[in-house]
Order: sequence, then C-alpha cells, then structure tokens
Amino acid sequence: MKTTRKRYSADFKAKVAMEAIRGDLTLAELAAKHGIHHTMIGAWKRQAMDGMASLFDNGDQSSKAASEAEIEKLHAKIGQLLVERDFLAKASGR
Repeated sequence: MKTTRKRYSADFKAKVAMEAIRGDLTLAELAAKHGIHHTMIGAWKRQAMDGMASLFDNGDQSSKAASEAEIEKLHAKIGQLLVERDFLAKASGR
C-alpha cells in the first residue's frame, strides 16, 4: 500500500513557525499541539527566520529594479523626443 505525505499550506507553516519563533511553547509541545514532528517545526522556523531578512532585501532590490526600469523608460522617451525635435526642425527649415 502506497502512503502519501501530508502537505501543509503555507499559511499553516507560517502560523506554526511564528508560534515557534515566539517561544511560548517548546518545539515538542508545538508538535504535540499540531500533530506534526518537531523537526518539521524547526525547519519551518529556520526557513521563516532566513526568509525574513530577504523580505527587507527584496524590497530594496525591487525598488532598485523599478527605478532602473523607470530610468530606462525615460531614456527611451528622451530619445523619441530628440528624434521628433530634429524631424520637426528639418521640416520647418524648408
């Protein structure tokens, strides 16, 4: 008989990881409360703590990428306006 692993939602993992980070209960107590193995809770806690730093880093990276995209867009617009200006200057100079 084939057994399948139980899959937990991201919300559930986050909730359990936050409980572990808070430290009100031990990992063993949390494992008994939620019916899962304490090593899973430890892994989720580590993932949550490692992921927290990237939340702040990604904010800087995404705003940097957005500003670079905006600069690229503005450079393209400047180029378009220069071409239009040169075209109109030649057309009116006839």
